[in-house]
Amino acid sequence: MRKINEVLRLRFELHCSHREIARGIGAASSTVADYLRRFAEARLSWPLSASLSEADLEAKLFPPAPSVPLRERAMPDWAAVHAEMRKPAVTLMLLWQEYRGRHPQGFAYSWFCEHYRAWVGRLDLVMRQEHRAGEKLFVDYAGQSVPITDRHTGELRPAAIFVAVLGASNYTYAEATWSQELAEWIGSHVRCFEFLGGVPEIAVPDNLKSAVTHAHRYEPELNATYAELARHYGVAVIPARAARPRDKAKAEAGVQLVERWILARLRNCQFFSLAQLNAAIAQLLVELNTRAFKKLPGSRASAFQAIDRPALKALPNVPFEYAEWKKVRVHLDYHIEFAHHYYSVPHALVGKELHARVSATTVELFHRGVRVASHIRSRSTGSFTTCPEHMPASHREYAKWTPERMRQWAATIGPATACVISAILAARRHPQQGFRSCLGVLRLGKHYGNDRLEAVCQRAHRLHITTFKSIESMLKNNLDRVPLLDEVATQQLPLSHENIRGPEYYH
Repeated sequence: MRKINEVLRLRFELHCSHREIARGIGAASSTVADYLRRFAEARLSWPLSASLSEADLEAKLFPPAPSVPLRERAMPDWAAVHAEMRKPAVTLMLLWQEYRGRHPQGFAYSWFCEHYRAWVGRLDLVMRQEHRAGEKLFVDYAGQSVPITDRHTGELRPAAIFVAVLGASNYTYAEATWSQELAEWIGSHVRCFEFLGGVPEIAVPDNLKSAVTHAHRYEPELNATYAELARHYGVAVIPARAARPRDKAKAEAGVQLVERWILARLRNCQFFSLAQLNAAIAQLLVELNTRAFKKLPGSRASAFQAIDRPALKALPNVPFEYAEWKKVRVHLDYHIEFAHHYYSVPHALVGKELHARVSATTVELFHRGVRVASHIRSRSTGSFTTCPEHMPASHREYAKWTPERMRQWAATIGPATACVISAILAARRHPQQGFRSCLGVLRLGKHYGNDRLEAVCQRAHRLHITTFKSIESMLKNNLDRVPLLDEVATQQLPLSHENIRGPEYYH
């Protein structure tokens, strides 16, 4: 039984505060305030009439709710409620308040929540998950591939199928790519965002290597290029946990739909190019997105326009440019190597590990997150791209590695070695660019011996060879022990001999 009489006595006879009354009866201050509010609304006065029992008082302060027949209460539109729940910041309490505003005799909040959850439980498994508008994009590759025929050879080359599904509307995107490699993975994301006309808050990929370098339950390590794409578009990447398919149930269902409604219908078609296959996929994709839902009103396309599209973030002004990231080390000649081309960095970074960001047009080099050099990308193999400002003023810090030092070291091995080293240094625009090759040649003497190195350099000098790889190959193949052809001819063809008849014999 509620302690209503005690609350009224403490308030009106002893003039205690709400907090003091609450401590006295062992209840909350809000409970005391509620009793006093109901007492005022019942228009009773203190002291109470002697004929008014405590049960009668409680009945006056807490009258039963009016009984309304079930048929007179409006039934909520659960499909509309479910669609509204996907919108940002919408709660069941807000929807119930709006429902009661339209239908004052409607159901109570607890009944509303209980019956909504029961209705949601009757939907398909994939629809039981709650997804906010514009929040998540699930991405994955289909298990099936589509063969593309080479027109000239008849060879079949499989194409991978990229699939992306928005969480709230189930709006689906699909395309074919030659592989699941990083460049294709990044390109598919860029084209998917353009297809959607906006960017979601979160991308949920699987743990393939193009997305996650090192999978981990709590702190997965993203691929550097994929992380850069996420920063460019303002997307948070949250990979699904390994062996947890429910984390990406939308992607699994989307892949299944694409396989059933697109790939299965293309199983008897023959394609001769990737563009031809993507054109066919795009046509069937429109049909998939405009198909009506079975248990919800509308289609994927209509749900996308009503729910997800308004919530997507705007695309950046410039699409993401694909670039590879690679760890490189600065060599003695203050250059780094990428794709057999050498790019300079400030000479103070010799021996340091840098991060190279290489796009189709540029090579950028970073040290501890700070860009230290930028070059136009060159496709020339074995050559150098050097900025004069990266070179030391007079190589004071590396005085022991001067061209003269290289020549002196070579002279201790032999004159032919000195000639080859001089030729290597002279063949470069800057002598320092030849240090790497010179060191390689001179260090061959430690493995093969200086005598063999000198013999090979004699051969290389006569054949005008100035590359380390060629000299090393000659040593590996023991060519220093094989005479040249002109030497063989000199040894095997003497100028005169008694058994040689000569041209006069035939006259």
